[in-house]
Amino acid sequence: MAIWNLGSINIDVVYRVPHLPEPGETLAATEVTRGLGGKGANMSVAAARAAGRVAHIGAVGADGGWTVERLMEYGVDVRHIARLSGETGHAIIAVDGAGENNIILYSGTNRQLASDMIGAALSTADRGDTLLMQNETNGQAEAAQMASQLGLKVVYAAAPFDADAVRVVMPYLDMLVLNAVEAAQLSDALGADLTDLHISQIVVTRGADGCDHYDNIRKTQKHYPSVKVDAVDTTGAGDTFTGYLVAGLDRDLPIAQAIELAMTAGAIMVTRHGTADVIPDLKDIEDFKRG
Repeated sequence: MAIWNLGSINIDVVYRVPHLPEPGETLAATEVTRGLGGKGANMSVAAARAAGRVAHIGAVGADGGWTVERLMEYGVDVRHIARLSGETGHAIIAVDGAGENNIILYSGTNRQLASDMIGAALSTADRGDTLLMQNETNGQAEAAQMASQLGLKVVYAAAPFDADAVRVVMPYLDMLVLNAVEAAQLSDALGADLTDLHISQIVVTRGADGCDHYDNIRKTQKHYPSVKVDAVDTTGAGDTFTGYLVAGLDRDLPIAQAIELAMTAGAIMVTRHGTADVIPDLKDIEDFKRG
């Protein structure tokens, strides 16, 4: 089948710093790099490197042509990426020596997607394909409803977290992916436990503590321990996990195998500096397992 990713495309500018800056602090960076990023682009690259067939639905500005070319080089179908006026979305990322980060995000053209563009892309999808979304573009609710009506599976990564955004798409979701902080925020906002939500599958990532899978159809819950590595940069690890997870499921892997594959990919990712450009492929995972 195929994965249709309604997702952001960002230009990431990453600064290496001795520590994350405090309010009012001026801090000298030791290194700066520029590369492809955005949660959407990261997930598309991850899914493609996990042997998924991925079409990206998004937009860039006049300054973002190279990002589209980069996605194409990584095996992503870019025919549904619009070229708009204005600036491509971008992120300013500070990363300290322990691999922790903070991010300033500018949405740019990621929030300028036209309804007819999204509709034109999904109209070519097949029943049983997957729509993947996160929260860095506009159009999620419309896309989720359309995809559900067309018989696609709908997967939503609730980041950056917004409880109202989750509420709007919840009726159409087959799977929700979020981290532990987002899961707690969602439960508080809805006044309900994750097991009470009308979403078939929920995956909660917990960083170094692994992840939890809630099957709300079978009323089961399973914890998966993390893959132990020495982290140098956590940027993009969650996106890598999600892309690999969705690609694994699209390839009909059992959920446990898809999660374990995604966790390994995420673990390798945190040992690397960068975002989309350093997401591991399946050979990297095999080498890691053998090593």
